[in-house]
Amino acid sequence: MLGSLAEVLPSAAERFGDRRALVVGGRSFSFTELDALSSALAASLVRRGVAPGDRVTLYAPNSWEWIVSYYGVLKTGAVINPVNVMLTPAEVVYVTRDCGAKALIGSPEKLEPALRAGVTGLEAIVFGDEPVQGATPFAELIADPVAFEPVRADPAALSTIGYTSGTTGHPKGAMQSHRAVMLNGAMTAQMHLKSELDTVVTALPCPHVYGNVVFNGALMYGMTLVLHPRFDAAEVLASIETHRATMFEAVPTMYMYMLAHPDFESFDVSSLTRCTVGGQTMPTVKMEEVVRRFGCPLIELWGMTELAGLGTTFPSNGPIKLGSIGVALPHVEARIADVDDASKTMPRGEVGELMIKGPIVMQGYYGNDDATREAIEPDGWLHSGDIARMDEDGAIFVVDRKKDMINTAGFKVFPAEVERVVAEHPSVAMVAVGSQPDEMKGETAKAYVVLMPGAEEDADGIIALCREQLAAYKVPRSVQFVPDLPRTSTGKVMRRELKTLDADLVS
Repeated sequence: MLGSLAEVLPSAAERFGDRRALVVGGRSFSFTELDALSSALAASLVRRGVAPGDRVTLYAPNSWEWIVSYYGVLKTGAVINPVNVMLTPAEVVYVTRDCGAKALIGSPEKLEPALRAGVTGLEAIVFGDEPVQGATPFAELIADPVAFEPVRADPAALSTIGYTSGTTGHPKGAMQSHRAVMLNGAMTAQMHLKSELDTVVTALPCPHVYGNVVFNGALMYGMTLVLHPRFDAAEVLASIETHRATMFEAVPTMYMYMLAHPDFESFDVSSLTRCTVGGQTMPTVKMEEVVRRFGCPLIELWGMTELAGLGTTFPSNGPIKLGSIGVALPHVEARIADVDDASKTMPRGEVGELMIKGPIVMQGYYGNDDATREAIEPDGWLHSGDIARMDEDGAIFVVDRKKDMINTAGFKVFPAEVERVVAEHPSVAMVAVGSQPDEMKGETAKAYVVLMPGAEEDADGIIALCREQLAAYKVPRSVQFVPDLPRTSTGKVMRRELKTLDADLVS
Protein backbone atom coordinates (compact mmCIF):
# COMPACT_ATOMS: atom_id res chain seq x y z
CA MET A 1 0.00 0.00 0.00
CA LEU A 2 1.14 3.57 -0.63
CA GLY A 3 2.72 5.61 2.13
CA SER A 4 0.39 8.62 1.95
CA LEU A 5 -2.50 10.09 0.02
CA ALA A 6 -0.05 12.46 -1.66
CA GLU A 7 1.28 9.46 -3.61
CA VAL A 8 -2.07 8.37 -5.07
CA LEU A 9 -1.95 10.37 -8.30
CA PRO A 10 1.81 10.05 -8.97
CA SER A 11 1.50 6.29 -8.57
CA ALA A 12 -1.64 6.15 -10.74
CA ALA A 13 0.00 8.28 -13.44
CA GLU A 14 2.98 5.94 -13.50
CA ARG A 15 0.84 2.81 -13.75
CA PHE A 16 -2.11 3.95 -15.86
CA GLY A 17 -0.73 7.00 -17.70
CA ASP A 18 -2.99 8.38 -20.41
CA ARG A 19 -5.94 6.10 -19.68
CA ARG A 20 -9.17 7.91 -18.86
CA ALA A 21 -9.37 8.54 -15.13
CA LEU A 22 -12.16 11.08 -14.63
CA VAL A 23 -15.24 12.19 -16.55
CA VAL A 24 -17.15 15.14 -15.12
CA GLY A 25 -19.10 18.08 -16.50
CA GLY A 26 -18.52 17.12 -20.11
CA ARG A 27 -14.74 16.88 -19.70
CA SER A 28 -12.43 13.91 -19.28
CA PHE A 29 -8.97 13.67 -17.75
CA SER A 30 -6.25 11.05 -17.84
CA PHE A 31 -4.33 9.94 -14.77
CA THR A 32 -1.32 11.85 -16.11
CA GLU A 33 -3.35 15.05 -16.50
CA LEU A 34 -4.79 14.88 -12.99
CA ASP A 35 -1.33 14.32 -11.55
CA ALA A 36 0.08 17.30 -13.46
CA LEU A 37 -2.79 19.63 -12.53
CA SER A 38 -2.59 18.73 -8.85
CA SER A 39 1.18 19.28 -8.90
CA ALA A 40 0.73 22.73 -10.44
CA LEU A 41 -1.75 23.61 -7.70
CA ALA A 42 0.53 22.21 -4.99
CA ALA A 43 3.45 24.35 -6.20
CA SER A 44 1.24 27.46 -6.20
CA LEU A 45 -0.06 26.73 -2.70
CA VAL A 46 3.47 26.35 -1.37
CA ARG A 47 4.43 29.70 -2.93
CA ARG A 48 1.47 31.21 -1.11
CA GLY A 49 2.65 29.92 2.24
CA VAL A 50 0.83 26.62 2.67
CA ALA A 51 3.14 24.35 4.64
CA PRO A 52 3.05 20.76 5.95
CA GLY A 53 0.52 20.43 8.74
CA ASP A 54 -1.54 23.48 7.69
CA ARG A 55 -5.26 22.90 7.24
CA VAL A 56 -6.96 23.71 3.94
CA THR A 57 -10.76 23.75 3.67
CA LEU A 58 -12.41 22.57 0.45
CA TYR A 59 -16.00 23.82 -0.02
CA ALA A 60 -17.61 23.01 -3.37
CA PRO A 61 -19.87 20.54 -5.17
CA ASN A 62 -18.46 17.69 -7.24
CA SER A 63 -16.17 18.91 -10.03
CA TRP A 64 -12.82 18.15 -11.61
CA GLU A 65 -11.41 21.13 -9.70
CA TRP A 66 -12.49 19.47 -6.45
CA ILE A 67 -10.52 16.31 -7.25
CA VAL A 68 -7.45 18.31 -8.33
CA SER A 69 -7.64 20.45 -5.19
CA TYR A 70 -7.95 17.45 -2.87
CA TYR A 71 -4.76 15.84 -4.11
CA GLY A 72 -2.97 19.14 -4.66
CA VAL A 73 -3.43 20.09 -1.02
CA LEU A 74 -2.25 16.67 0.16
CA LYS A 75 0.87 16.89 -2.03
CA THR A 76 1.96 19.96 -0.03
CA GLY A 77 1.85 17.96 3.20
CA ALA A 78 -1.12 20.00 4.39
CA VAL A 79 -4.24 18.51 5.99
CA ILE A 80 -7.38 18.47 3.86
CA ASN A 81 -10.69 19.64 5.37
CA PRO A 82 -13.46 18.69 2.91
CA VAL A 83 -16.77 20.19 4.02
CA ASN A 84 -20.35 19.34 3.16
CA VAL A 85 -21.81 21.74 0.58
CA MET A 86 -25.01 21.90 2.64
CA LEU A 87 -23.24 23.63 5.51
CA THR A 88 -24.39 27.20 5.90
CA PRO A 89 -21.90 30.08 5.58
CA ALA A 90 -22.06 30.50 9.38
CA GLU A 91 -21.17 26.83 9.85
CA VAL A 92 -18.25 27.19 7.43
CA VAL A 93 -17.04 30.16 9.48
CA TYR A 94 -17.11 27.92 12.54
CA VAL A 95 -15.34 25.02 10.81
CA THR A 96 -12.53 27.10 9.33
CA ARG A 97 -11.91 28.77 12.68
CA ASP A 98 -12.18 25.53 14.62
CA CYS A 99 -9.56 23.74 12.55
CA GLY A 100 -7.46 26.87 12.01
CA ALA A 101 -7.61 26.71 8.21
CA LYS A 102 -4.79 28.41 6.30
CA ALA A 103 -6.73 28.50 3.03
CA LEU A 104 -10.25 28.06 1.67
CA ILE A 105 -10.78 26.64 -1.82
CA GLY A 106 -14.23 26.50 -3.37
CA SER A 107 -16.82 27.29 -6.00
CA PRO A 108 -18.06 30.89 -6.32
CA GLU A 109 -21.60 30.17 -5.14
CA LYS A 110 -20.16 28.69 -1.93
CA LEU A 111 -17.07 30.81 -1.39
CA GLU A 112 -18.61 34.27 -1.74
CA PRO A 113 -21.32 33.80 0.96
CA ALA A 114 -18.74 32.25 3.29
CA LEU A 115 -16.43 35.23 2.90
CA ARG A 116 -19.33 37.63 3.50
CA ALA A 117 -20.30 35.66 6.61
CA GLY A 118 -16.92 36.24 8.20
CA VAL A 119 -14.41 33.70 6.90
CA THR A 120 -11.29 35.85 7.21
CA GLY A 121 -7.56 35.63 7.72
CA LEU A 122 -6.92 32.91 5.17
CA GLU A 123 -6.02 32.48 1.52
CA ALA A 124 -9.18 32.24 -0.61
CA ILE A 125 -9.15 30.47 -3.99
CA VAL A 126 -12.19 30.28 -6.26
CA PHE A 127 -13.11 27.88 -9.07
CA GLY A 128 -14.51 28.91 -12.42
CA ASP A 129 -14.66 32.12 -14.43
CA GLU A 130 -16.80 34.14 -12.02
CA PRO A 131 -14.57 36.48 -9.97
CA VAL A 132 -15.06 36.71 -6.21
CA GLN A 133 -13.69 39.71 -4.34
CA GLY A 134 -10.76 38.74 -2.15
CA ALA A 135 -10.24 35.38 -3.87
CA THR A 136 -7.58 34.21 -6.31
CA PRO A 137 -8.85 32.46 -9.46
CA PHE A 138 -8.08 28.74 -9.36
CA ALA A 139 -7.21 28.82 -13.07
CA GLU A 140 -4.24 31.10 -12.36
CA LEU A 141 -2.76 28.61 -9.92
CA ILE A 142 -2.81 25.67 -12.33
CA ALA A 143 -1.87 27.58 -15.49
CA ASP A 144 1.82 26.69 -15.47
CA PRO A 145 2.65 22.96 -15.32
CA VAL A 146 5.62 22.37 -13.04
CA ALA A 147 7.33 19.36 -11.57
CA PHE A 148 6.50 18.99 -7.90
CA GLU A 149 7.79 16.39 -5.48
CA PRO A 150 5.03 15.53 -3.00
CA VAL A 151 5.97 16.09 0.62
CA ARG A 152 6.63 12.76 2.28
CA ALA A 153 4.28 12.02 5.14
CA ASP A 154 4.25 9.37 7.82
CA PRO A 155 1.32 6.96 7.21
CA ALA A 156 0.21 7.64 10.79
CA ALA A 157 0.23 11.42 10.31
CA LEU A 158 -2.98 13.44 10.15
CA SER A 159 -4.30 13.70 6.59
CA THR A 160 -7.94 14.69 6.93
CA ILE A 161 -10.32 16.50 9.26
CA GLY A 162 -13.87 15.57 8.29
CA TYR A 163 -16.60 17.36 10.19
CA THR A 164 -19.70 15.49 11.26
CA SER A 165 -23.15 16.81 10.41
CA GLY A 166 -23.51 18.59 13.73
CA THR A 167 -27.07 17.50 14.45
CA THR A 168 -26.45 18.39 18.09
CA GLY A 169 -24.35 21.43 18.91
CA HIS A 170 -21.43 22.39 16.67
CA PRO A 171 -19.95 19.99 14.10
CA LYS A 172 -17.03 17.89 15.33
CA GLY A 173 -13.89 17.34 13.26
CA ALA A 174 -12.96 13.66 12.96
CA MET A 175 -9.19 13.33 12.47
CA GLN A 176 -7.99 10.63 10.06
CA SER A 177 -4.49 9.46 9.26
CA HIS A 178 -3.18 8.77 5.76
CA ARG A 179 -3.13 5.07 6.62
CA ALA A 180 -6.79 5.04 7.68
CA VAL A 181 -8.09 6.68 4.49
CA MET A 182 -5.94 4.57 2.17
CA LEU A 183 -6.60 1.33 4.03
CA ASN A 184 -10.33 1.96 3.83
CA GLY A 185 -10.11 2.54 0.08
CA ALA A 186 -7.87 -0.49 -0.39
CA MET A 187 -9.98 -2.91 1.66
CA THR A 188 -13.20 -1.69 0.05
CA ALA A 189 -11.62 -2.25 -3.36
CA GLN A 190 -10.62 -5.75 -2.29
CA MET A 191 -14.11 -6.59 -1.02
CA HIS A 192 -15.78 -5.29 -4.18
CA LEU A 193 -13.09 -6.48 -6.63
CA LYS A 194 -12.43 -3.04 -8.11
CA SER A 195 -9.84 -2.86 -10.88
CA GLU A 196 -8.72 -0.98 -13.99
CA LEU A 197 -11.38 -2.91 -15.92
CA ASP A 198 -14.13 -0.99 -14.13
CA THR A 199 -16.03 2.19 -14.87
CA VAL A 200 -17.96 3.57 -11.90
CA VAL A 201 -20.78 6.11 -12.12
CA THR A 202 -21.65 8.06 -8.98
CA ALA A 203 -23.27 11.29 -7.81
CA LEU A 204 -22.14 10.87 -4.20
CA PRO A 205 -20.68 14.14 -2.86
CA CYS A 206 -16.89 13.98 -2.72
CA PRO A 207 -16.69 15.50 0.80
CA HIS A 208 -18.81 12.66 2.19
CA VAL A 209 -16.90 9.59 3.38
CA TYR A 210 -18.85 7.30 1.04
CA GLY A 211 -17.97 9.53 -1.90
CA ASN A 212 -14.39 9.75 -0.65
CA VAL A 213 -13.98 5.99 -0.67
CA VAL A 214 -15.43 5.83 -4.18
CA PHE A 215 -13.12 8.41 -5.78
CA ASN A 216 -10.01 7.37 -3.83
CA GLY A 217 -10.59 3.72 -4.70
CA ALA A 218 -11.13 4.56 -8.35
CA LEU A 219 -7.92 6.56 -8.67
CA MET A 220 -5.87 4.12 -6.59
CA TYR A 221 -6.86 1.13 -8.73
CA GLY A 222 -7.10 2.56 -12.24
CA MET A 223 -10.88 2.72 -12.63
CA THR A 224 -12.66 5.30 -14.75
CA LEU A 225 -14.66 7.58 -12.46
CA VAL A 226 -17.76 9.17 -14.01
CA LEU A 227 -18.62 11.84 -11.47
CA HIS A 228 -21.92 13.72 -11.52
CA PRO A 229 -22.06 17.18 -9.91
CA ARG A 230 -25.52 16.38 -8.57
CA PHE A 231 -27.98 13.51 -8.71
CA ASP A 232 -30.60 13.42 -11.44
CA ALA A 233 -32.20 10.03 -12.09
CA ALA A 234 -32.42 10.36 -15.88
CA GLU A 235 -28.91 11.81 -16.22
CA VAL A 236 -27.39 9.03 -14.11
CA LEU A 237 -29.25 6.30 -16.02
CA ALA A 238 -28.09 7.80 -19.30
CA SER A 239 -24.54 7.98 -17.96
CA ILE A 240 -24.55 4.30 -17.03
CA GLU A 241 -25.69 3.47 -20.56
CA THR A 242 -23.30 5.84 -22.37
CA HIS A 243 -20.18 4.87 -20.45
CA ARG A 244 -21.07 1.18 -20.15
CA ALA A 245 -20.53 1.44 -16.41
CA THR A 246 -19.71 -1.72 -14.50
CA MET A 247 -20.48 -0.18 -11.10
CA PHE A 248 -22.95 2.30 -9.67
CA GLU A 249 -22.59 3.52 -6.08
CA ALA A 250 -25.36 5.45 -4.34
CA VAL A 251 -27.61 5.93 -1.33
CA PRO A 252 -31.11 4.37 -1.07
CA THR A 253 -33.09 7.41 -2.21
CA MET A 254 -31.11 7.59 -5.46
CA TYR A 255 -32.11 4.03 -6.31
CA MET A 256 -35.72 4.74 -5.38
CA TYR A 257 -35.88 7.78 -7.68
CA MET A 258 -34.39 5.70 -10.50
CA LEU A 259 -36.82 2.82 -9.95
CA ALA A 260 -39.72 5.28 -9.96
CA HIS A 261 -38.57 7.04 -13.14
CA PRO A 262 -41.22 6.53 -15.85
CA ASP A 263 -38.57 5.95 -18.54
CA PHE A 264 -36.42 3.52 -16.56
CA GLU A 265 -36.96 0.65 -18.99
CA SER A 266 -35.71 2.73 -21.92
CA PHE A 267 -32.19 2.89 -20.49
CA ASP A 268 -29.68 0.08 -20.99
CA VAL A 269 -28.04 -0.73 -17.64
CA SER A 270 -26.96 -4.25 -18.63
CA SER A 271 -23.27 -3.36 -18.36
CA LEU A 272 -23.51 -3.19 -14.56
CA THR A 273 -21.89 -6.09 -12.74
CA ARG A 274 -22.52 -4.87 -9.17
CA CYS A 275 -23.94 -1.88 -7.33
CA THR A 276 -23.41 -0.65 -3.81
CA VAL A 277 -25.76 1.13 -1.43
CA GLY A 278 -25.10 2.77 1.92
CA GLY A 279 -25.65 5.82 4.06
CA GLN A 280 -29.02 4.68 5.38
CA THR A 281 -31.11 1.55 5.78
CA MET A 282 -33.00 0.48 2.66
CA PRO A 283 -36.20 -1.60 2.72
CA THR A 284 -35.43 -5.14 1.56
CA VAL A 285 -38.33 -5.10 -0.90
CA LYS A 286 -36.72 -2.14 -2.68
CA MET A 287 -33.33 -3.85 -2.67
CA GLU A 288 -34.89 -6.90 -4.31
CA GLU A 289 -36.40 -4.63 -6.96
CA VAL A 290 -32.98 -3.09 -7.68
CA VAL A 291 -31.43 -6.54 -8.11
CA ARG A 292 -34.24 -7.60 -10.42
CA ARG A 293 -34.44 -4.48 -12.57
CA PHE A 294 -30.75 -3.52 -12.64
CA GLY A 295 -29.81 -7.14 -13.27
CA CYS A 296 -26.84 -7.28 -10.90
CA PRO A 297 -26.02 -7.80 -7.21
CA LEU A 298 -26.67 -4.94 -4.79
CA ILE A 299 -24.06 -4.84 -2.05
CA GLU A 300 -24.96 -2.94 1.09
CA LEU A 301 -22.27 -1.16 3.07
CA TRP A 302 -22.07 0.85 6.26
CA GLY A 303 -19.65 3.49 7.42
CA MET A 304 -19.01 6.68 9.36
CA THR A 305 -17.03 9.90 9.11
CA GLU A 306 -15.18 8.60 12.15
CA LEU A 307 -14.02 5.55 10.16
CA ALA A 308 -12.79 7.36 7.02
CA GLY A 309 -15.40 5.43 5.07
CA LEU A 310 -16.71 1.89 5.36
CA GLY A 311 -16.66 -0.30 8.41
CA THR A 312 -18.60 -3.24 7.00
CA THR A 313 -19.80 -4.70 3.70
CA PHE A 314 -20.09 -8.00 1.82
CA PRO A 315 -17.48 -9.32 -0.63
CA SER A 316 -18.92 -9.05 -4.13
CA ASN A 317 -17.88 -12.60 -5.03
CA GLY A 318 -19.54 -14.23 -2.03
CA PRO A 319 -23.05 -14.71 -0.65
CA ILE A 320 -24.96 -11.49 0.07
CA LYS A 321 -27.81 -11.14 2.51
CA LEU A 322 -30.10 -8.31 1.45
CA GLY A 323 -30.91 -6.11 4.41
CA SER A 324 -27.55 -6.78 6.06
CA ILE A 325 -24.62 -4.33 6.03
CA GLY A 326 -22.25 -7.28 5.79
CA VAL A 327 -19.21 -8.15 7.85
CA ALA A 328 -16.24 -6.15 9.08
CA LEU A 329 -13.62 -5.06 6.56
CA PRO A 330 -10.28 -6.91 6.65
CA HIS A 331 -8.09 -5.68 9.54
CA VAL A 332 -11.22 -4.42 11.31
CA GLU A 333 -13.29 -5.87 14.17
CA ALA A 334 -17.03 -5.38 14.74
CA ARG A 335 -19.21 -6.41 17.66
CA ILE A 336 -22.62 -5.71 19.17
CA ALA A 337 -22.33 -4.20 22.65
CA ASP A 338 -24.81 -3.77 25.47
CA VAL A 339 -26.22 -0.24 25.12
CA ASP A 340 -25.73 0.33 28.85
CA ASP A 341 -22.34 -1.39 29.22
CA ALA A 342 -20.00 -1.14 26.23
CA SER A 343 -17.64 -3.74 27.71
CA LYS A 344 -20.33 -6.41 27.39
CA THR A 345 -20.81 -8.14 24.01
CA MET A 346 -24.34 -9.24 23.23
CA PRO A 347 -25.10 -12.84 22.20
CA ARG A 348 -25.72 -13.52 18.50
CA GLY A 349 -29.17 -12.40 17.46
CA GLU A 350 -29.66 -9.91 20.28
CA VAL A 351 -29.84 -6.16 19.72
CA GLY A 352 -27.24 -3.70 20.96
CA GLU A 353 -24.92 -0.93 19.76
CA LEU A 354 -22.61 -1.62 16.81
CA MET A 355 -18.99 -0.92 17.74
CA ILE A 356 -15.87 -0.94 15.56
CA LYS A 357 -12.17 -1.34 16.31
CA GLY A 358 -9.11 -1.20 14.06
CA PRO A 359 -6.71 1.05 12.15
CA ILE A 360 -9.52 2.91 10.36
CA VAL A 361 -10.90 4.37 13.61
CA MET A 362 -10.30 8.10 13.83
CA GLN A 363 -7.53 9.61 15.93
CA GLY A 364 -10.17 11.64 17.74
CA TYR A 365 -12.17 14.84 17.36
CA TYR A 366 -10.03 17.88 16.62
CA GLY A 367 -9.61 19.98 19.75
CA ASN A 368 -12.38 18.13 21.59
CA ASP A 369 -11.01 15.60 24.06
CA ASP A 370 -14.32 15.22 25.92
CA ALA A 371 -16.19 14.20 22.77
CA THR A 372 -13.34 11.86 21.83
CA ARG A 373 -13.56 10.08 25.18
CA GLU A 374 -17.32 9.69 24.73
CA ALA A 375 -16.89 8.19 21.27
CA ILE A 376 -13.89 5.90 21.77
CA GLU A 377 -13.50 3.50 24.68
CA PRO A 378 -10.06 3.23 26.37
CA ASP A 379 -9.49 -0.11 24.63
CA GLY A 380 -10.07 1.45 21.18
CA TRP A 381 -13.67 0.44 20.44
CA LEU A 382 -15.64 3.19 18.65
CA HIS A 383 -19.29 3.82 19.43
CA SER A 384 -21.32 3.99 16.22
CA GLY A 385 -24.64 5.14 17.66
CA ASP A 386 -26.35 2.50 15.50
CA ILE A 387 -28.52 -0.21 17.02
CA ALA A 388 -27.85 -3.56 15.34
CA ARG A 389 -27.72 -7.33 15.70
CA MET A 390 -25.36 -9.98 14.38
CA ASP A 391 -26.58 -13.33 13.08
CA GLU A 392 -24.90 -16.72 13.42
CA ASP A 393 -22.87 -16.15 10.23
CA GLY A 394 -21.49 -12.86 11.50
CA ALA A 395 -23.64 -10.75 9.18
CA ILE A 396 -24.72 -7.48 10.79
CA PHE A 397 -28.21 -6.01 10.50
CA VAL A 398 -28.74 -2.38 11.48
CA VAL A 399 -32.02 -1.85 13.30
CA ASP A 400 -31.81 1.95 13.31
CA ARG A 401 -30.01 4.99 14.63
CA LYS A 402 -30.08 5.08 18.41
CA LYS A 403 -31.07 8.76 18.37
CA ASP A 404 -33.99 8.18 15.92
CA MET A 405 -35.82 5.77 18.19
CA ILE A 406 -39.46 6.63 18.93
CA ASN A 407 -40.63 6.03 22.52
CA THR A 408 -44.29 5.01 22.52
CA ALA A 409 -45.61 4.52 26.06
CA GLY A 410 -42.27 3.00 27.04
CA PHE A 411 -42.02 0.77 23.96
CA LYS A 412 -39.16 1.30 21.49
CA VAL A 413 -40.12 1.85 17.87
CA PHE A 414 -37.35 2.02 15.27
CA PRO A 415 -38.37 4.00 12.17
CA ALA A 416 -36.47 1.74 9.76
CA GLU A 417 -38.52 -1.26 10.88
CA VAL A 418 -41.76 0.54 10.04
CA GLU A 419 -40.34 1.93 6.78
CA ARG A 420 -39.50 -1.57 5.55
CA VAL A 421 -43.15 -2.57 5.86
CA VAL A 422 -44.65 0.61 4.40
CA ALA A 423 -42.29 0.30 1.40
CA GLU A 424 -43.96 -3.00 0.49
CA HIS A 425 -47.18 -1.17 -0.46
CA PRO A 426 -47.29 -0.97 -4.28
CA SER A 427 -48.14 2.76 -4.29
CA VAL A 428 -45.06 3.77 -2.24
CA ALA A 429 -41.95 5.11 -3.97
CA MET A 430 -40.26 6.39 -0.80
CA VAL A 431 -41.13 6.54 2.86
CA ALA A 432 -39.70 8.03 6.01
CA VAL A 433 -41.06 7.56 9.50
CA GLY A 434 -40.84 10.16 12.24
CA SER A 435 -42.49 10.83 15.55
CA GLN A 436 -45.48 12.95 16.47
CA PRO A 437 -46.46 14.03 20.00
CA ASP A 438 -49.21 12.11 21.77
CA GLU A 439 -50.77 13.17 25.08
CA MET A 440 -51.22 9.62 26.33
CA LYS A 441 -48.21 7.79 24.87
CA GLY A 442 -45.64 10.56 24.66
CA GLU A 443 -45.06 10.07 20.94
CA THR A 444 -46.24 7.79 18.15
CA ALA A 445 -45.00 6.94 14.66
CA LYS A 446 -46.03 8.90 11.59
CA ALA A 447 -45.30 7.88 7.99
CA TYR A 448 -44.38 10.42 5.30
CA VAL A 449 -44.93 8.85 1.88
CA VAL A 450 -43.89 9.80 -1.66
CA LEU A 451 -46.15 8.04 -4.17
CA MET A 452 -45.11 6.13 -7.28
CA PRO A 453 -45.93 8.03 -10.49
CA GLY A 454 -49.65 7.70 -11.20
CA ALA A 455 -50.41 5.99 -7.88
CA GLU A 456 -53.33 7.05 -5.71
CA GLU A 457 -53.23 7.83 -2.01
CA ASP A 458 -54.15 4.83 0.12
CA ALA A 459 -53.51 5.68 3.74
CA ASP A 460 -55.96 3.05 4.97
CA GLY A 461 -54.22 0.36 2.90
CA ILE A 462 -50.80 1.35 4.22
CA ILE A 463 -51.94 1.25 7.82
CA ALA A 464 -53.72 -2.07 7.25
CA LEU A 465 -50.49 -3.52 5.85
CA CYS A 466 -48.62 -2.34 8.94
CA ARG A 467 -51.22 -3.90 11.23
CA GLU A 468 -50.68 -7.22 9.49
CA GLN A 469 -46.92 -7.22 9.99
CA LEU A 470 -46.15 -5.06 13.03
CA ALA A 471 -47.02 -5.01 16.69
CA ALA A 472 -49.85 -2.57 17.44
CA TYR A 473 -47.59 0.01 19.12
CA LYS A 474 -45.38 0.20 16.00
CA VAL A 475 -48.20 0.95 13.56
CA PRO A 476 -48.16 4.58 12.31
CA ARG A 477 -51.06 6.59 13.69
CA SER A 478 -51.12 8.75 10.58
CA VAL A 479 -49.86 8.84 6.99
CA GLN A 480 -49.01 12.07 5.18
CA PHE A 481 -48.43 12.09 1.42
CA VAL A 482 -45.68 14.48 0.37
CA PRO A 483 -44.03 15.43 -2.94
CA ASP A 484 -40.53 14.78 -1.58
CA LEU A 485 -38.57 14.11 1.59
CA PRO A 486 -35.94 16.37 3.19
CA ARG A 487 -32.52 15.06 2.26
CA THR A 488 -28.85 15.74 2.85
CA SER A 489 -26.37 16.40 0.05
CA THR A 490 -25.82 12.63 -0.20
CA GLY A 491 -29.54 11.96 -0.57
CA LYS A 492 -29.92 10.59 2.95
CA VAL A 493 -33.34 11.35 4.46
CA MET A 494 -33.18 13.79 7.37
CA ARG A 495 -35.68 12.36 9.80
CA ARG A 496 -35.31 15.33 12.15
CA GLU A 497 -36.60 17.59 9.38
CA LEU A 498 -39.75 15.57 8.71
CA LYS A 499 -41.76 17.77 11.06
CA THR A 500 -41.21 20.68 8.69
CA LEU A 501 -43.51 18.86 6.27
CA ASP A 502 -46.37 19.07 8.76
CA ALA A 503 -46.83 22.73 7.85
CA ASP A 504 -47.83 21.60 4.35
CA LEU A 505 -50.60 19.39 5.65
CA VAL A 506 -53.93 20.67 4.38
CA SER A 507 -56.27 17.93 5.53
